[in-house]
Amino acid sequence: MNALAVAVWAAVALSTGLLLLAVRRSRPRVAGPAPELHDLSEAAFLAGGPGTVVDSALVSLLGDGRLAVGGPGIVQARPGARGADPAERAVLLALAQAPSGWLYQVRYAAMREPAVQETGDALAARGLLSAPGAGRGARRWGLVQAVVCVALVPVSLPLTFVFWSLDADPGVPFVLAVLPALLGGLVAGVVCARRARLRITPAGRRALARFRQRYAADPAPRVQTALFGLRGLRDPYLREQLVPAARGTRLAAAQSRGQGRGSSDVFGAASQELLPVLWCAGGDGGGGASGSGGCGSSGSSCSGGSGSGCSGGSGSSCSGSSGSSCSSGSSCSSSSGSSCSSSS
Repeated sequence: MNALAVAVWAAVALSTGLLLLAVRRSRPRVAGPAPELHDLSEAAFLAGGPGTVVDSALVSLLGDGRLAVGGPGIVQARPGARGADPAERAVLLALAQAPSGWLYQVRYAAMREPAVQETGDALAARGLLSAPGAGRGARRWGLVQAVVCVALVPVSLPLTFVFWSLDADPGVPFVLAVLPALLGGLVAGVVCARRARLRITPAGRRALARFRQRYAADPAPRVQTALFGLRGLRDPYLREQLVPAARGTRLAAAQSRGQGRGSSDVFGAASQELLPVLWCAGGDGGGGASGSGGCGSSGSSCSGGSGSGCSGGSGSSCSGSSGSSCSSGSSCSSSSGSSCSSSS
């Protein structure tokens, strides 16, 4: 093995070691005993982000008649309807402020309500979710390492012939000498990039698993929706209303961005700077939070579910699961600086 091969091995090993350290540092640390989830809203946020929190509230409001379906995809609040918790109140507030009663618009607006978004802040403060964008640098680093390792494979072929021509007894061909290091660097880069993209932390996955185990036997539609997203909802009537609404969230986000562009350039630019930070939850627990990692369709837990994304963003592994993406202000979708990670 010549000096250049040794240098390749050393560079890959050093980059991989620093990358692993960056991924580890991007995850919040949990001090003290393992944190527990306080309520269904927190479980829903880990399972699929703000979309699943709102879906579970809609299931409750539609199930007991506080919200009524007035037409295909249209809902209205019954007189005197009140929310029993912050998520339900966020839905009713979004409905009161909605220009129409389209359920997908109400869902999207409720996902952006502070009462729902602050659930993510509380989880992050306890080390159950990573702060938005915390792993962005490590993810890019992993992707760059993977790309460089792939690019060096064809480069090593002509170098092999060069070394053969310069040395009568070259020993192990250069390409074979560096190939294990490049393949290892490729795998490490891809794996670390995927881990950095996940929003839910190991402590969050364990907390969600314990909460699911505790309430898995509860057949209540809201409970099952909070724990598993819309894939856990069995009621055909509720699924008929909520699944299209979840899929329409992407449209609602696009409409919101379009309205923002309609304002003057001066105020439009200023408003982009003032947009609130938004969570996309990455679920992994079923995926990113639970599975989605972040942001995307819920149904899953950021788990690949039915589409819980804030804006339609990337459905990721929020936690393998669905990926809920956010809207403006979010890195998930339209806005900048979001608590959603870079698009998840």
